[in-house]
Amino acid sequence: MLRAVLHVDMDAFYASVEQHDDPSLAGKPLIVGGTEGRGVVAAASYEVRKYGVHSAMPMSTALRLCPHAACVRPRMQRYKDVSAQVFSVFHEITPLVQGLSLDEAFLDVTASRDLLGDAVTIARRIKSRIHELTGLTASVGVATNKLVAKIASDLAKPDGLTIVPEERIREVLDPLSVRRLPGLGRKTGARVEAAGIHTLAELRSAPDQVLRPLFGRYTQRVRERAAGLDDRPVVPDREEKSLSAEDTFERDIGDSRVAQAELTRIAGLACERLRHKQLMAGCIGVKIRRGDFVTFTRQRAVAPPTHDGRTIASVARELLGRWLTEHPGAKLRLLGVVLTDLSPASQLGLFEDTPPHTTRLDAALDEARARFGSGALRRGNTFK
Repeated sequence: MLRAVLHVDMDAFYASVEQHDDPSLAGKPLIVGGTEGRGVVAAASYEVRKYGVHSAMPMSTALRLCPHAACVRPRMQRYKDVSAQVFSVFHEITPLVQGLSLDEAFLDVTASRDLLGDAVTIARRIKSRIHELTGLTASVGVATNKLVAKIASDLAKPDGLTIVPEERIREVLDPLSVRRLPGLGRKTGARVEAAGIHTLAELRSAPDQVLRPLFGRYTQRVRERAAGLDDRPVVPDREEKSLSAEDTFERDIGDSRVAQAELTRIAGLACERLRHKQLMAGCIGVKIRRGDFVTFTRQRAVAPPTHDGRTIASVARELLGRWLTEHPGAKLRLLGVVLTDLSPASQLGLFEDTPPHTTRLDAALDEARARFGSGALRRGNTFK
């Protein structure tokens, strides 16, 4: 029996949430992102995309392209709340939900068809239910595998529904640009086009002597993907392999005391996320990017694993301190804390209201931030 796989992708998610919450922004060019210094575009409404604005673009560039665009700062907690509503719809349909981000997921609805109807009926039900709960639209791709479903969901945005039956995969994919292949990347896509390959049909049929210099040992896999072949299962609740927090500064930091204070703040954010997911870290790392964009990493294993804020911040500061000693006078553009070797924290006891090994201070910080926002309460050593 052929599988039935959906790829659901919310349309311009952050921007759509802002336009829904503030009707005065509806239909207008809208950019979600920081406007100060090195701010970047977190999301762009469809109205502003017509000017060439897209996510991850420097805000200064975006505003040159569309000077009259409205700009709003991201509200991550609001987006997480809406995302929870969206994912609740997915779980009404099937337990086989593989989230890719706050606004995107694969669903295997093969076993749901006996009860809920065919895959297209289920897709329409999901779109309708999401709109009913959130007022937002989603685009859905329906196919027999994840790859084709993901490509399909992007073909008729916004508010699209694209069905690609098994027998029509090549008919639909062959004329598409190679840039439509998920995971290809902009740089690789440009190299492929420079080699004279512009469509998925050309990529699928290109000889080894053309593809091997581009893809090496992955040549056969790329050829299969271009033909729409993909046997990967939908994997629900993917295991967390790492967790991180980082910040790019408006101005490069040359003062070590300021850098250490910023790193302590960032470590606190990473720890908050770790505790929220009830995980412990067995390895603590720092990410350091100089003003010239050269990036360094340092890490250290800790035993036993921890999610204690003071412990993780202390190790992170030690790693940064050693690096600063090795690179005197360095100016820093970005700092991050990376937590790996993750393991589940112990289950809460019947009468416990905070995860084990969580200090009262950490618990108070978590509660205040959950209620009043991430900047509501800070440790004293995060102030410069």
